[in-house]
Amino acid sequence: MQPLRYLYRDEYLVAIDKPAGMIVHAGRDEEGPEWIAMKRVRDEVGHEVHVVHRLDRPTSGVLLFALDRKTCALIQQIFELRRVQKSYLAVVEGAAPLQWVCDTPLRKSPEEPLLHAETAFERQLHAGAGSFGAMPGLELSLLEAKPHTGRYHQIRRHLQMTGHAIVGDYRYAGAERCNELGELLGTGTRMLLQAKALELEHPYSGEMLRIEAPADPDFCRCFPSLELEVA
Repeated sequence: MQPLRYLYRDEYLVAIDKPAGMIVHAGRDEEGPEWIAMKRVRDEVGHEVHVVHRLDRPTSGVLLFALDRKTCALIQQIFELRRVQKSYLAVVEGAAPLQWVCDTPLRKSPEEPLLHAETAFERQLHAGAGSFGAMPGLELSLLEAKPHTGRYHQIRRHLQMTGHAIVGDYRYAGAERCNELGELLGTGTRMLLQAKALELEHPYSGEMLRIEAPADPDFCRCFPSLELEVA
């Protein structure tokens, strides 16, 4: 069983670098406890933990828990008031623009009303044609995504809408293409989306916290210049 990487801990909060494929808390499907983040953290720190926010199962990166109910309520209020800066990294196909904002409204299901949704994107790296020998026409971009709202699959859907679906996103990029790129890049069946950093005010001390995940080895397969950042 792969050990969890802890990014932050004090008497109120604990943050981990959630592996891709791990769910946040138990759902309807049977899962071994090693793949349920809430259970793993609870057992390893020897203390009850409370879910503050969620990440999709295929998304890796910063996942924050509270160690008591009062702190959980305070942190959730900070999230609801949008006083949290969230930064994600995504590997996408194509030469993405240097900067853009997608504000296409979203809804979770056809029966629900459209809601305002806004994500700012900035290209960090680009691997042009010829970078991947077995597929000479392939181009990849590494994007930083900063969601200003929190709609269902917001980053994933906004990227699909702009023609730059995330590599390995089986839901929005198509299974055949995901399998093809996963084999070529050595990233398997995982989606290349990482919750890179959270910035928020500590609910008691008022200190500004920045909790950041290290470079993901699978991202480094696509962009070797990230290799130096891997802890």
